[in-house]
Parts: sequence; structure tokens; C-alpha cells
Amino acid sequence: MPKFKRAHIPGGTFFFTVVTYNRRPLFQHSLAQQLLGDAIRECQQNWPFEINAIVLLPDHLHAIWTLPEGDDRFSARWSLIKKGFTNRFRGVRGKEATITVAQQREGRAGYWQPRFWEHTLEDEKDFEKHFDYIHFNPVKHGYVKCPQDWGPSSFHRWVRQEVYDENWACGESPQWDFTMIEKSCGEPE
Repeated sequence: MPKFKRAHIPGGTFFFTVVTYNRRPLFQHSLAQQLLGDAIRECQQNWPFEINAIVLLPDHLHAIWTLPEGDDRFSARWSLIKKGFTNRFRGVRGKEATITVAQQREGRAGYWQPRFWEHTLEDEKDFEKHFDYIHFNPVKHGYVKCPQDWGPSSFHRWVRQEVYDENWACGESPQWDFTMIEKSCGEPE
């Protein structure tokens, strides 16, 4: 079994990709989106962190988090969020997802891929590139023509704070070349 190496930088800023099991479109429904939001907020109450950017697509999400000074426990946070969502979702659905016996032995529930992808943001340019990538992602996947048309995204917050113009990236890709991000975080091309 491979050993995964994570960057442990206390107080760091990180880009994440988290994917549903077998890319099931769990988050195409507003109830699942709400349950995930509840799980994230509950985690933040117990384990504070700043969400700099986030987008939720039907089968995955991308986020940028900044952890508190001296804290590097993003894996624990993702574990709590995934478990919190899973418990809430089971409670609403009343049944388990279909999983194998081996997955059951490993404690999986069939809603999330077992790991997530993380990248430590190294500087302002790296941050900006990933920030734009997150907000452009619904357009990239063909769900909408403009980031403003996608609901579950922090794009709207950044428009209100005048970081983005509301028509940003409508009909055209931002200046950044996203190829390296896409390849490294397992995005379908």
C-alpha cells in the first residue's frame, strides 16, 4: 500500500480537491449541498480555518483554506467534514450507499473517495491561479457560461467584495494556464 506524504506547514494556505466515490453526482441536489455546508460549518466551530475560496460541483469540490497559526491539521478537518456529511446524508436517505465488503471492512461508506488532493500554495501568484481556477471550474466543466451563474461558489462573495467583476470570465477563459492544476488534481480534461 502506498504511503502518502502530506505537506505539514502550520498556518499554511492549501488548495484541495475532494471527490465523491466513483464521481457520483451527490451534490447536484440542494439538500446534499446544504448537508455538506452544515458539516463544514460544524467543523469550523471546533477546528477553525478560513475558507478563502470554494466551489461545489456535482461530483467534486475545490477549496482554498488558510489554517490558524501553528496548526497543520487539515487532514483531521477533512475527515470530520466527510464523516459529518456522511452521517447527515445517511440520516436523510435512511440507507447506505452500495459498497463492497472490503470497503465495509475499511470503514468506508461509499460517498467519498478515500483521500483528497492537496497543494500548498507557495506565493501570491500561486494563490491567484488556484483562486481563479476554483471560480472558473463550473464554466470549464460546461455547467454554465459564466461563473456568476453557478450557485454553490464563493465567487459571489468575491463579487460583493469587488475582487471580481460580476461578468468575469464570461465567454472566455482567464489568463492563467490551468493545465498543470488539472493534471495534478485529477480533473477530467
